[in-house]
Amino acid sequence: MTPTIMDIGGAPLIVGAGIAGLMTALHLAPEPVVLLSSTPLGTGGCSKFAQGGLAASLGCDDGRELHLSDTLAAGDGLCDQAAVRRMVEAAPKAIEDLERFGVAFDRGPDGALRLGLEAAHSCRRIVHAAGDATGRELVRALTAAVRRTASITILENMEARRLIVEDGAVVGVLAVGGTDVVTISTSRVVLATGGIGGLFCDTTNPLGSFGHGLALAACAGAELADLEFVQFHPTALDSPLRPMPLISEAVRGEGAVLINERGERFLADTPGGELAPRDVVARVVWHQIAAGRSVFLDASKCLGPSLGKRFPAIAQLCREAGIDPATEPIPVRPAAHYHMGGVAVDAAGRSSLNGLWACGEVACTGLHGANRLASNSLTEAVVTAAWVAESVAGASPDCRRRLFPALVPPRPDPSCIRPVVSHALGIIREGETLRKAAAALLSIAADNEAASDSAVVALMIAIAALRREESRGSHYRSDFPGRDADASPSRLTLRTAIQAAVALGWQAPTRSHLT
Repeated sequence: MTPTIMDIGGAPLIVGAGIAGLMTALHLAPEPVVLLSSTPLGTGGCSKFAQGGLAASLGCDDGRELHLSDTLAAGDGLCDQAAVRRMVEAAPKAIEDLERFGVAFDRGPDGALRLGLEAAHSCRRIVHAAGDATGRELVRALTAAVRRTASITILENMEARRLIVEDGAVVGVLAVGGTDVVTISTSRVVLATGGIGGLFCDTTNPLGSFGHGLALAACAGAELADLEFVQFHPTALDSPLRPMPLISEAVRGEGAVLINERGERFLADTPGGELAPRDVVARVVWHQIAAGRSVFLDASKCLGPSLGKRFPAIAQLCREAGIDPATEPIPVRPAAHYHMGGVAVDAAGRSSLNGLWACGEVACTGLHGANRLASNSLTEAVVTAAWVAESVAGASPDCRRRLFPALVPPRPDPSCIRPVVSHALGIIREGETLRKAAAALLSIAADNEAASDSAVVALMIAIAALRREESRGSHYRSDFPGRDADASPSRLTLRTAIQAAVALGWQAPTRSHLT
């Protein structure tokens, strides 16, 4: 089918309508911008599921330097310190921007913002909305603000399938809406498509969040960064629901403890206990489950009947699962939750491909390093949206190129690769398993089939994980449990990933080295 050409008059196009995309569009106003959403606006993506809040140093016992040091510590040596400093300094104003767009944050009787505590934070600095429904409140307010803004054109129920590139620059987007195929002519594209949790069987993300934006960028030739770092949330509700309901870290921040079926608090001797960094807690929980034990989060003593008031959404989720969280321990297990890696971008959100920016979870800014500090992700999305918008607005549109019809890839479906990804790229990784996964994923990625785009993303993560022969942050290699003193952030293109995977096919298996 020959696509219809859609001329948007040189306006920038934002792909994705979660918090990052919505905020970028709002910051671009009054410049005309087109917002592409694969679902009705405000209904898709991960943003609405966010229970935690936004980290910002607003408390009297807090400060920018403390937020900076907590973020660097969580990132386990791989954060870009300049990026971290810039973000923590901008975070308080980001809260003001959100309130200006209509977000109602939780406040105490004195009118001051309520500040919560989450893992690896030195003090209370988490700003919440609607208790444990911060993401839903942000999406509600920002969606309403976008619909009120005349300069934003919304294209709903339309999915980007490919970036169109000529002479090393973006010239358009191939998109599909129902039975309509269109090429949207633009030289300025912002990816705000979210994460990769949908590549895993156990995930807190919607199953449609399978790295779509990473596939778009990779297939267009852009450089990706730190792909091996996938964060697993330690306390997803252990149930058959997908996405798995999240039991927010804030519950542990209020004193809830993790126990096994024997009632043993197995994190008691771990530095930080239940509020140790997420990668530490997730691995300890995983080892309990791997040993055949069941794991529970017990909030009955610290919160009891008040849990329903402090965490109404979590209480409702538990009740629907037949659990009274005020008196009963909540069954939990780790689940894929957040991707520290993404499209490699500079301080303005520009990728290595001319005309392509990235914002939010799909981007790798250097903020998170090897392990994201809780509630820094929403802050990052809001803060960087302003910088991306400023950069996009300052880039002159280029309408001189002509768009050519392109082959329309099938609608992505990652279902057949989830078992491969879950087995090889989970909490504990091992070289031979990664090599076998790379071989399997390469054959799928090479075909033009529904699973190919997902296989491209998973293949690149597997190659990045193979290359990092150490354990750091969320990346743990059982065959390389030590840390590399000279470790650095990783960079990868689809071309180099395919070359590496092909080479694995003829290389004799090498003996793993323990460090």
